[in-house]
Amino acid sequence: MTAPIVEFKNITYAYEDKIALDNISLTLPKGAFLGLVGPNGGGKTTLIKLLLGVLKPQQGSINLFEKDIDQFKAWHKIGFVSQKANAFNRGFPATVKEVVGTGLTAQIGYLKLFTNKHRQKVKEAVALVGMSKYLNQNIGDLSGGQQQRVFIARALVSDPELLILDEPTVGIDTENVQKFYELLATLNREKGITLLLVSHDIGTMTKHANGIACLNKEIHFHGDTSSFNQLSEQRLSKFYGHDLNVVTHQH
Repeated sequence: MTAPIVEFKNITYAYEDKIALDNISLTLPKGAFLGLVGPNGGGKTTLIKLLLGVLKPQQGSINLFEKDIDQFKAWHKIGFVSQKANAFNRGFPATVKEVVGTGLTAQIGYLKLFTNKHRQKVKEAVALVGMSKYLNQNIGDLSGGQQQRVFIARALVSDPELLILDEPTVGIDTENVQKFYELLATLNREKGITLLLVSHDIGTMTKHANGIACLNKEIHFHGDTSSFNQLSEQRLSKFYGHDLNVVTHQH
């Protein structure tokens, strides 16, 4: 059996006396498309921060690509896309290719000049998300859905094996949300990129992800989407701590 790309072992994390994660164990195998769901305050953001090395676990351990996170150095293998609304200033004067190019900074350094090889990687990443014709356009002139594709290209330009997305569809209209999920499914299926997607949109996520984990301080469910869809709304509401209606989008 292939070793998991991500492995949380008995992770506990608290902010002062408030438990955010309580004895969490979770694995993410290579090639998975895992949707992470749960209520606000359930620990999803804390889990992502631990995975990215922003926070350190107070108990337990985290392995990335079979290495303890404290010894892990190959951060170019991990791409991250945050909520656009909270992470981007629409007035920032940069073109699509300039924004995507910043994804190479960790590899080439802040003061190094781009080579033709780097420029080609930027073009390839932009083409992968279907934004080639906007290469020289100011990112502030693009729609929300188009901007988020650019941020995915920025994450992809360093050739990551794992892509983490934290509520990436906030502020994107319904039609473009569907296209966005189709793009993610293509990256997972055709490019073999392992995906971890945090979202509240359970109905749409279960159409494209091949696994779901439900987190509310503890892991209440972790399995395939078919098994998740068979859970009763009563059981899901217990996970979330309040009544929950799951809307499945038909296309």
